[in-house]
Amino acid sequence: MSNNSSNTKRSYRFALRSSLFITIVFGLLLLLFHFLFELEFKKWWHELIMVLLLFSSSFIIIQYRVQRFIYRRIKKIYEDVSLLETSNFTDREIATDMRTLTQQVERFAKDKKIEIETLKVRETYRKEFLGNISHELKTPLFTVQGYIDTLLDGAHKDKVIRKKYLQRAQKGVDRLTYIVKDMDMITKLEVGDMSLEILEFDIVELVQQVFDQFEMKASKKNISLTFDMDYKEPIIVFADQERIQQVIANLVVNSIKYGKQNGTTEIAIEDLINNKVIVRVTDNGEGIKKEFIPRLFERFFRVDQSGSRREGGSGLGLAIVKHIIEAHNESIYVDSEPGIGSEFSFTLEKVSDKISEIEVVVEE
Repeated sequence: MSNNSSNTKRSYRFALRSSLFITIVFGLLLLLFHFLFELEFKKWWHELIMVLLLFSSSFIIIQYRVQRFIYRRIKKIYEDVSLLETSNFTDREIATDMRTLTQQVERFAKDKKIEIETLKVRETYRKEFLGNISHELKTPLFTVQGYIDTLLDGAHKDKVIRKKYLQRAQKGVDRLTYIVKDMDMITKLEVGDMSLEILEFDIVELVQQVFDQFEMKASKKNISLTFDMDYKEPIIVFADQERIQQVIANLVVNSIKYGKQNGTTEIAIEDLINNKVIVRVTDNGEGIKKEFIPRLFERFFRVDQSGSRREGGSGLGLAIVKHIIEAHNESIYVDSEPGIGSEFSFTLEKVSDKISEIEVVVEE
């Protein structure tokens, strides 16, 4: 904080009111003495001069005392508070007015309260994130380590066991690679290092490709992958085809993981205003509790709080989905009801339907 006196916002309100109060009291006493003791002044303006002199002297003395006595204490308060957060009080004028000071301190206290609460929430999320990432990495690492240790202890001599354990260890390494790859993608999306290849493509065809890709996975739980209607005409959107395919794939895989046996995963593509479409991925699965919905897109956050990883995955799928959609400057929404199902939807820019008119010029 600057110690320059020019950084001081002087207030004369206290001195002015105090001087006015003293002057009024003195004036009343003067009039009282005048009538009681019949004091006479040679001219009326002598009394006026006395009143003005009293007012001026009172103002100067009181203001001086305020500046000397109060200002130094207020300045000390500013300096102490500035140690907590220099950005709030650095180069700010030091007000000697009590009302202004009170407002500034109350504002500072309110900002600090919000900041502290935000930090507490972030600290909670940080601890959970570290715990989750530790669990996600620990499981495949211990698996790989266990199989390798077993092989080193002599199991490698058995050709059948050696091949089986190496294959299982490879799966653990693949899972680690998958997690690291997803985390790298999220980091690039967050810092803006991942460029998007924006082009025009048919979103209906892309959804069908995703259905074909996960048809066998869905058939294991007898889940039907279907459109809400028969789309006879293509719907052309403007986005990064590869990334949007990844978004749809993640949402479809989630719907299969948490879907009910003999259930349905349905995708609808609807027109919105301003050349937008909304893609809805709906299932009739387990559903999600309301308290979990705000945290669905956090890294490694899972609705299953038991710590089980029976459904597999890196725990980063929805976080990647959110970042990809936001990288397109679009929005993603969640609507879910426990026991009924969930709907994930996101918007995309639709290519305007333009009909080219060809003018035929006939020469006479």
